[in-house]
Amino acid sequence: MWVLWLVVVVLLTVIEAMTINLVSVWFIASALISLFMSFAVDSFYLQFAVFVGLGIVLMLLTRPILVKKLGKQDVKTNLDRVIGMEGIVTSEITRFKIGEVKVDGKKWSAIADEKVKEGEHVVIEAIDGVKLVVRKGEV
Repeated sequence: MWVLWLVVVVLLTVIEAMTINLVSVWFIASALISLFMSFAVDSFYLQFAVFVGLGIVLMLLTRPILVKKLGKQDVKTNLDRVIGMEGIVTSEITRFKIGEVKVDGKKWSAIADEKVKEGEHVVIEAIDGVKLVVRKGEV
């Protein structure tokens, strides 16, 4: 029976290495326990119950902690970093017409809830698809 558990450990390790999302790490640990248990206990059902039960318990107890510790680091991309910046309208923006804004030396399509004339300053509030969402800025 130990060969089966060894195969399970290797298979789950390969799956975890391919996903790197903490999917099967707890079941790798529980499969290792079942592997060692197979040398002392002949009952496959008991080994399997330990594998499943321990895997679920480990996952429920440690996953939230690990996800918090290894959580996503919010790294701003080139696109995200323009949010909050000020730009100048190069083509008039109305509620129903996409205009153009120059921000950080680049021209972007932009939308706004109000009419913004060419030459006015705007503040970038958000990004909607490939368009900047802007509002009139203070000069």
